[in-house]
Amino acid sequence: MTAVTETRLPGLRLVRRGKVRELYDLGDTLLLVATDRISAFDCVLSPGIPDKGRVLTSLSNFWFERFVDVENHILEKDADRFPEAAAASRHLLAGRALVVKKAEVIPFECVARGYLAGSGWTDYLRSGEISGVRLPAGLSQAARFSEPIFTPATKSSSGHDQNVSFDRMASAIGREEAGALRELTLDLYGRAREYAATRGLLLADTKLEFGRFEGRLLWIDEAFTPDSSRYWDARLWVEGQRPASFDKQFLRDWLESTHWNKRPPAPHLPEGIVKTTRSKYLEAHRLLTGHLPRGVSA
Repeated sequence: MTAVTETRLPGLRLVRRGKVRELYDLGDTLLLVATDRISAFDCVLSPGIPDKGRVLTSLSNFWFERFVDVENHILEKDADRFPEAAAASRHLLAGRALVVKKAEVIPFECVARGYLAGSGWTDYLRSGEISGVRLPAGLSQAARFSEPIFTPATKSSSGHDQNVSFDRMASAIGREEAGALRELTLDLYGRAREYAATRGLLLADTKLEFGRFEGRLLWIDEAFTPDSSRYWDARLWVEGQRPASFDKQFLRDWLESTHWNKRPPAPHLPEGIVKTTRSKYLEAHRLLTGHLPRGVSA
């Protein structure tokens, strides 16, 4: 299996190459391509994870369709119906690309947390709070909150996203819009968490992105994928321990074990690490949807 770590589509203008996704200008719309790149600690790693882009795209589509009451950015999912400008690349794009609306991206990650983990755990140990939200003393790693919390972060395409307070977000974009985003994020997280629980998974936290389109809020980018969310095996969750996960925590743990200083260049990923990471992403998709992405085999 070969990972697609970069695309160069003839006749199309590349607008942006992010850590994972690439955007091409189609005139009134955009072509959003999910590559097989994977990043950790703000570094893009090598090699890529075969089929990862297809997992992210398929799983996002699943969630966007499940929550169709929230307007999203998708205009077309079928590569056979993409604009003629993308015709020469349809085989490459199938299953990993979307034609989407051009939205003004809101420069904050909208993060919902139901459990104490990741950067939230680090912040809590240091200050007793996350993004200005004061938490009870004495919580353990992986503790479940009595109610999910909203902890926004600054958006960065290349550097590190920084957790910020709701007030800072509100001062940048306006309190009314910030409040609407907080309400929408927590509502989507709550509904996704309920569904994931029926599939044997705990959705510990998630990162959502939104934009503005014709005066309306628009759900963009990705939806509850292993790249943007932390999924735990519900059977193995124990407060005070880092649970078995179906996301890239396994990869982060391996990187930590190498004593890498988290500055480029990152360690080369061994074949076994690539295979295990791929299997975790595929398993997350299978558990949540009941099947693997179309055209992808285990």
